[in-house]
Amino acid sequence: MKIRKALFFIFCLFTGYHALAQLGGRTTYGFLNLPYSARVTALGGNLISVKDNDLNLVQSNPSLLTDSMGGNVAMSFSNYIVGINYGSFAIAKRFKHGGNFCAGVNYLDYGKMSRADAVGNQSGEFGANETCFNLAYAHPVVDSNFTIGVNLKTISSHMENYTSIGSALDFGVTFKNPNHSFTFAYVVKNVGLVWKPYVEGHRENLPFEMQMGISLKPKQFPVRLSVIYENLEKWDLVYNNPNISAPRDPLTGEGIEEKKGKVFGDKLMRHIVIGTEFMVTKNLFLRLGYNYQMQVELNNPAPNKFSGCSFGFGFRIYKFHFSYGRAVYNLAGVTNNFSISFNLNSFYTK
Repeated sequence: MKIRKALFFIFCLFTGYHALAQLGGRTTYGFLNLPYSARVTALGGNLISVKDNDLNLVQSNPSLLTDSMGGNVAMSFSNYIVGINYGSFAIAKRFKHGGNFCAGVNYLDYGKMSRADAVGNQSGEFGANETCFNLAYAHPVVDSNFTIGVNLKTISSHMENYTSIGSALDFGVTFKNPNHSFTFAYVVKNVGLVWKPYVEGHRENLPFEMQMGISLKPKQFPVRLSVIYENLEKWDLVYNNPNISAPRDPLTGEGIEEKKGKVFGDKLMRHIVIGTEFMVTKNLFLRLGYNYQMQVELNNPAPNKFSGCSFGFGFRIYKFHFSYGRAVYNLAGVTNNFSISFNLNSFYTK
């Protein structure tokens, strides 16, 4: 019976949602998809398939929540570009007969901006911020290697005098094969709706997305490779910039048609996020990531050969785990992310 339930749940995840991707400013609450963990930032901006007692990763995939996380606390902070800051806080609790829970909050503060009318006359400043309260639950199914999870989100957004409120659910499935150090994950994100739009009668869409990922760490080899496939719900993610003209033949002036193989490879790579983690010692980790879509979309008009690349490190001191991640966007700036986690139970002595 447990196996049947698990198979039915997976079937629903893969077939129950059919939607056109809503990218490039067509949705609200875009802050939900920010990499809140420094580790995630360092590994390309997405990580859903590593199950190793890191509470910071539950934000990306609720089924990564495990029994061993009971009492764990995780915090993160990022100084984003142009004065924007965001961060998160989470705490996990294990109930002996009720499963594993995680409560947390994510926030984003846009800072102060100048208020101006249609012709540019300024009249002071205003602020803007967004907040998401999370309640995640996870439970093993069939055996301890197969876990399902769900994350309930309550979202509020305040832009000057405009306010929007919504709710969303994330669903996750994770399978870990310890004998082969292989982990597979599938996640459906932001299934929900806006209850109160900024402007009455103009209800925005949430950034719905489906993702799939694998991680592989061979035994006796101190490297973990993670590959994430984003936006399963839409194949073509290409953004045609109207400011960049298509290449033309210098003699005839006619447009040059790109080779089919090149076009296919470009579209495929826009879905892929690659992260590599090196376990230098038991308490020191080096991380590298690459996001192709970020590179091709942020590399214009002034190219930066490091766009789409990210790196960072993590280390343990005493009972604390610190992480740092840095992502390069373009010449306009980079983002720095800091995370810390620890277990409250470790500070209590019997």
